Amino acid sequence: MDDIIVSIDIGTSKVCTLIGKVNNANNIEIIGSGIAPCNGVKKGIIVDVESTSRSIMESVRNAESEAGMKVGSAYINIIGMHIDVIRNKSWLNMSSDNREITRKDVDRLLQEVCYVDLTEDKQIIDVVPHQFIIDGYDEIMDPIGMMGVKLEVEADIIAGKITSVRNIVRSVEKAGLKIDGLIAEAYASGHILLTPEEKEMGTILIDVGGGVTNVAVFKNKRLVFYDSIPVGGDHITNDISIGLKIPYSESEKIKRQYELALSSLIKNDQLITVSDINDNKRKSIRISEVIEVIEARVYEIFLLCKNLVQESGISIDSGMNVVLTGGGISYVDGNWQLAEEVFELPARVASFKAVNLEKPEYAVAAGMIMYISSMYSREKSGSTISEQKVDKTEKKTGLLDKIIEFFRRLF
Repeated sequence: MDDIIVSIDIGTSKVCTLIGKVNNANNIEIIGSGIAPCNGVKKGIIVDVESTSRSIMESVRNAESEAGMKVGSAYINIIGMHIDVIRNKSWLNMSSDNREITRKDVDRLLQEVCYVDLTEDKQIIDVVPHQFIIDGYDEIMDPIGMMGVKLEVEADIIAGKITSVRNIVRSVEKAGLKIDGLIAEAYASGHILLTPEEKEMGTILIDVGGGVTNVAVFKNKRLVFYDSIPVGGDHITNDISIGLKIPYSESEKIKRQYELALSSLIKNDQLITVSDINDNKRKSIRISEVIEVIEARVYEIFLLCKNLVQESGISIDSGMNVVLTGGGISYVDGNWQLAEEVFELPARVASFKAVNLEKPEYAVAAGMIMYISSMYSREKSGSTISEQKVDKTEKKTGLLDKIIEFFRRLF
């Protein structure tokens, strides 16, 4: 079961767990899935470790029950507002007589590239090699066994906010699990939702969750921007509730029932009966009143995303496109039309293929499985699936040592 990977997506409104693997046809096979509501995360920040831990446990139990397995460890996502992506480059000269590049050389180079200036509130949680260069020849992904005098690496160093990382770790460990690794969500989502051409030409990937919207920009095959705004699908529901003075639960039900974000798509502007939140009486409203509220908020979310990208200095070129994902918006028809209007670029709603899985809420977790399997295919990268208890006497290693060991699986 070394190829089985467990991924946990901790979101603002829910926790998703997947147990799965990637088969020989490069398709994801889901063995178990679990989802649980989450109340311990507000605007993308864990504010209640105990509550978040309970949500993780419930989600994992659901997946375990479906898979008939016991989970001991998992890969965990981390979102844009908690990390910085730092580009760095390092090099070394080959010291061996025959100039053959060994794993030891690659390990030493990966250690070198991790030396970057960080503020006191950040720590390195990941390193993603983009390419290796041997004597000026670039786009090399696996240099081991090749010959050369000078070996270089271009990599993305992922630095996480210490407080955020610690709260994630505490929440997962309180749920009785070990962490296989922290995965920047954009890499996983981009891996499963975007085509190689989109990553090359330029794509703005917008992931609308319950309380947070993640914005990632890919260009020239690299992640060039990643951040978040504290607005999501829950805010749409809240707007309906406040604007039309109806209960929150009923607002969510109506939003899910009609699944529209564009008034021009309304086919039958009928009257519907709802509860008045103030008078505790029933009243009638038109469908168009609901859709107008949804349209205004979705438009605003896209505008905030566009401003966030532009303020970072990233240019939005005419050759780029926009891809939409996330449970907060994937159900809503008309969202890509609004995205095209705001960004003045082609837009589409993302989709992914996985055996035994269809719900868009699982896109991030599924992307993590695909990403991990692809990045670390040479060595065992599977999660712990067993009935045995975790050995608490296991020798501890430093963070940098864990990172280097983690990424040795690339080679």
